[in-house]
Amino acid sequence: MSTLQLYGLFGANIAGGTAGGGTPIDYLTDTIKFSLHNTTYVPDIDVHDFFDDATNELTTANGYTAGGITIAGKTVVYTAGGNINTFDMDDTTVIWTASGAGITFRYAVLRKDTGTASTSPLIGYIDCTGAGNTTVTAGNTLTITTGASGLFTGTVT
Repeated sequence: MSTLQLYGLFGANIAGGTAGGGTPIDYLTDTIKFSLHNTTYVPDIDVHDFFDDATNELTTANGYTAGGITIAGKTVVYTAGGNINTFDMDDTTVIWTASGAGITFRYAVLRKDTGTASTSPLIGYIDCTGAGNTTVTAGNTLTITTGASGLFTGTVT
């Protein structure tokens, strides 16, 4: 099981942007996408802020389309008993079916998509393998699903 690691500026962006600018993220109404990147991308949660920092995205080939897949069925639910906000998505929306030589990747990167990489704020990433690339072979699917706790949670303290 892999876990979504949030980028450092996500908290400021979800709250309306940083004092120096930033790009506000409205999780429920903005276009939010997952993209796949190979092992030569090295995530830096403190420095990477926009999609142009998430280098080495896969190109369009073998069942993957550059730019990634838009998630759907987004929800945010607050549970008062535990003071937890749960951000979730429809588990049937992020699916790639490999063809040809297959889809070789390591990371799935989540972002708000503004249509311009340099203004599309990063939300988080999943290290899908823990080390090195992995390949989904032709005819098989790669699906990103959420667990019982949703895609990610935030606790109010």
